[in-house]
Parts: sequence; C-alpha cells; structure tokens
Amino acid sequence: MERQVKICGRHLLFAAAFIVFLSCSRSAPAIAYSAMYLNYIEEDAGVVPSFSFFVLASDDDGYEDLDELRLYSDFDGLLWTFKADEWTRYDEAGNIWIGSRKIAMDGGEAFPSGQYRAVLIDKSGEHSERSFGFDVPAVPRFPFPKFAIEEGVYTITSEYPENYFICYGSDGAYRRYVKLESKTGEMSALRLSSDILSVALWASDSEHSTSALTKIAAVR
Repeated sequence: MERQVKICGRHLLFAAAFIVFLSCSRSAPAIAYSAMYLNYIEEDAGVVPSFSFFVLASDDDGYEDLDELRLYSDFDGLLWTFKADEWTRYDEAGNIWIGSRKIAMDGGEAFPSGQYRAVLIDKSGEHSERSFGFDVPAVPRFPFPKFAIEEGVYTITSEYPENYFICYGSDGAYRRYVKLESKTGEMSALRLSSDILSVALWASDSEHSTSALTKIAAVR
C-alpha cells in the first residue's frame, strides 16, 4: 500500500523561501596561498627595489566575481589596493594568481619587515584574508648580477642560486624564460626561436624570496 505524505501550505512556503535563499546566497572568495618577492630592478636611474605580490585566488561564484585585492602592513600603516582592471593575472596548472609585479614605496623608502595581510574582496562585499611575514634584508644579499652576449656566447656574473633568461619578441612582449645551467655558453644551445630578439637576466634566490632583473640586451 502506497503511503501518502501531505505537506501543508506553510511548509510549502518555507521550502520555496529556502530555495530562493540558496539561489541568492553568495560564496566568499578564498586565498589559498600568498607569495611576496623583493625584486631589484635595473633601470636608467640605477637599481630600484620593488615588491611583487600575488595570491592564489578562488571564488565559487567565478573569477569574474572578484573585485579588489588589498595588501596591508598594519604596523607601519601602509596599504596598497588593486582593482580587478589593475591587477596582473596569470594561470598556472589550472590555478589563478592575481597581484602586481611592481609595488614601490613612496620616495624610494625601504620596505618594512614584519607582518603583512592580504585581503581579497568580491563584488558583493564578501572577503577573506591571509597574514604572512616577510623579512626584508637591510642590504642585498648578493651583488647585482651582470651579463653580456658577444659573438653568440653569453657570460653571466651572478652569485644568485638560480639564473634565467627572460625572452622578449620583436614587439617587446614576453615570450618565455630559459633556466641557465651554466654561467657561460653558446646562445644557439638555448634553442631560442627566431622571433626572440632580446633577453634580460633574472637572478633568483627563492629561499629568501629575492630576485634581480637586469636591463634587456639584443640577442643578435
């Protein structure tokens, strides 16, 4: 014998309201990981320190729901803000990283060491945050690296543990990077494609989250 269940009107109204609530609810964004690097960048005026700062971001409502990323140094009263149309995004193995490759201090002041706080906000105002420490060396751990390319042979002078060529095309846009296993060698051995016309040396100390980037030089 079938068993019938009678649902009263009040229960139907409650069920309908619950369905509407579920359809309208929004998820808060999430920061799975944050990364900060101190970069020494060679410019016409000399070597200038800057930060790069990225978070591994996600939102169940979709990437387009992300609206603002903030970086705080609460002790020093510092704040950097990046809107969705201002931050840099790159995808890696299905993960979305957002942030900035160049954060500077006003007046060329030194970056403070200590606790930093990343805050990610979506369009509905929901937010998440993640705190992390960063130790800024008083002076660079290594001398600024150098490199030269002469008659098809590259030579680098670097005390950094890892060294790479950052490769650019004829339009000046980034193409790829090549890890250098030796401090000197034939450019032809790097197997660069014909559209790569210039490179810069990027030297990295990942253990201490520090790197150095030289000016570009022509490959040919």
